[in-house]
Amino acid sequence: VWPLLTMHITQLNRECLLHLFSFLDKDSRKNLARTCSQLHDVFEDPALWPLLHFRSLAELKKDNFLLGPALRSLSICWHSSRVQVCSIEDWLKSAFQRSICSRHESLVNDFLLQVCDRCPNLASVTLSGCGHVTDDCLARLLRCCPRLRALRLENCARVTNRTLTAVAAHGRALQTLHVDFCRNVSAAGLLRLRAACPRLALRAEHSAAMLPDQAPRAPAAGPRKPPPPR
Repeated sequence: VWPLLTMHITQLNRECLLHLFSFLDKDSRKNLARTCSQLHDVFEDPALWPLLHFRSLAELKKDNFLLGPALRSLSICWHSSRVQVCSIEDWLKSAFQRSICSRHESLVNDFLLQVCDRCPNLASVTLSGCGHVTDDCLARLLRCCPRLRALRLENCARVTNRTLTAVAAHGRALQTLHVDFCRNVSAAGLLRLRAACPRLALRAEHSAAMLPDQAPRAPAAGPRKPPPPR
């Protein structure tokens, strides 16, 4: 009878450990990395992080992932009841709703600024339900990630024609742009982008047909009526 041979996980070579970590979700990778310095070193290997997917904004605050030059694909798909609050027009929000949205906006913008600084090789970005992402952040992303080939935006209420202008100016490698259900993108802006970038695969399902955010106008002041005679 052959003796039973055992091997500790730390006896595996680097390539095997990276392959093992690749099957784990972000939390599991972090928990395993806490067990010893060798596995923590594997956790911090940029080669482990070519793809990142987030299902809520709360996940952006965790320390269970690494942003680095190996990142090629980023996805933030936030589908929850809070989307209904964050997608409301600013002028309709209560003070409490505005305070919540302000915190979320800072969180998203700070995260995307880190992506711009650390992930120059991004090829694909998907943002769905992110009612806080701004034109300024997307313009900076296009400038800082010149290899970006696909930008998919869905139900991003604050995206306007300024993002389309930034795509025409800085999206030299961009092949696919989706701005589905982005209600503040206009038909005129889409026509200008199609004329500027005829080879771009552009999709804007329902965007130009939706009502844009617009605060109600104050009624025009008419001539004042003279007071009734006493």
